[in-house]
Amino acid sequence: MDQNHVQGYMPLMGYVDGMCVGHEFREGNQSPGAGILAFAQSCEGALPVEKRIYFRSDSAAYQAAVINHYSQPGRTFSITADLDVAVKGEIRNLPEAAWQPYRTPEGIATDREIAETVHSMNGSEQAFWLIVLRWANPQPNLFEADRYCYHAVAANRQESASAVIWKHNGRGNSENWHKELKSGLGMEQMPCGQFEANAMYFAIGVLAYNLAQLLKRRVLPASYRTATVATLRWKLYRLAGKLVHHARGWMLQIKADLEKWRFLQSARVCCATLRT
Repeated sequence: MDQNHVQGYMPLMGYVDGMCVGHEFREGNQSPGAGILAFAQSCEGALPVEKRIYFRSDSAAYQAAVINHYSQPGRTFSITADLDVAVKGEIRNLPEAAWQPYRTPEGIATDREIAETVHSMNGSEQAFWLIVLRWANPQPNLFEADRYCYHAVAANRQESASAVIWKHNGRGNSENWHKELKSGLGMEQMPCGQFEANAMYFAIGVLAYNLAQLLKRRVLPASYRTATVATLRWKLYRLAGKLVHHARGWMLQIKADLEKWRFLQSARVCCATLRT
């Protein structure tokens, strides 16, 4: 609850390529890392059994139990590491020669350097890869001897360090998916102060989100793949229509040109023949 006495919530979301495969509606004061392994395992239950699993998360999942689970055969992970005392110690032990220029996937040079080492934590069953980015601190602290800022990622993927970072940074797409839920489908504010009612309201929002994703991927033309909910609402749903009773039957009349009519008819037929 904030200073304006507005109740806050912190849903936990699991996505696979933009589809929400699991969600958990939580109180705003609950830690994001609480029960995260059980949540991830519940998300796995929605996936085909034969699929290999790549788990990608921010530092809420930087836990020994999570790392142990995704170190098993058929699973890989990349998790933003906490910059705790142990991680900072590993970074300081890196020789200067270990740091190499970091480039974007397009080969563009950046102001950052990348290095890698091996690390383990209390409770982890095996060591894992620690990939570190550093860059000059624009606001150095007089009480800190280190003149760099750091970003560390724990991983076990069989790729170059840079490739792991590129894929790990792809988790930023989840912010766009969150935005679709919050702004596109009205989930930014809950309707009341009752937790159970708000949880149900949010679940309906997630269902609507997934249906919109399914519509874009399986029904509409490829040009709609990246369309937002607002775009779908504007181009697809906001059509003037009128039900007319004629010759003992009902007819839906819409105000649209022939091209739009053919488009809607094609989408309707596709929906009717859709198979899961």
